Amino acid sequence: MTNVFYTFYYSPIGILKITASQQVIHEIVFVNAAAYTEPGYELTPILQQCVDQLIEYFNGHRQQFNVPVYQQGTLFQSRVWSELLNICYGKTITYLDLAKRLGDAKAIRAAASTNGKNQLCIVVPCHRVVGINQKLVGYAGGLPRKKWLLNHENKIAHGVQTLF
Repeated sequence: MTNVFYTFYYSPIGILKITASQQVIHEIVFVNAAAYTEPGYELTPILQQCVDQLIEYFNGHRQQFNVPVYQQGTLFQSRVWSELLNICYGKTITYLDLAKRLGDAKAIRAAASTNGKNQLCIVVPCHRVVGINQKLVGYAGGLPRKKWLLNHENKIAHGVQTLF
C-alpha cells in the first residue's frame, strides 16, 4: 500500500483499528487500548464508510457490508475469505463445512488456519465458523468477542437472546 490511512472505532466489544488505502479497507482488527494512537487527520471517505457500516452493524441495522475490502493472500486463502462472505448472518458453519464448501473435506486444517489469518474481522465474518458439534473455538479477537458477535447476530436475525 502506498498511501495508508487508519482510524480507530470504539465498538461495544473493544477498539477496532481500521486501515485503508484510498480505495479499499485492508485491515479491521481488535487492538488493546495501549495500541491506540490518535490518527491525527480527518477520516477518508472509505474509512468513514467503514465506520458508518460498523456502527449500523452493532446497532442491529446492517447484516451485510458493501465497503470495498482487500487482503493479500494466496489463491486458496482468497477462496476461503470469499467463502466466509457466503455464511448467512445469524448462522454458523463448522470448519469441516467450510472445507467441504471449498471442495475438499481434507483441507479442514488449511481452511481453519486461513480463517484465523483473516484481517477483516466482522466484515469478513470469520466469527461465524465454529468447531465440531457447534463448539465455540478459535477467534483472533478472543472467544468472548466471538460469543458476543454470534449472540448479537442471532438475536437480531432470530429474536433469540443467546446462542452460546
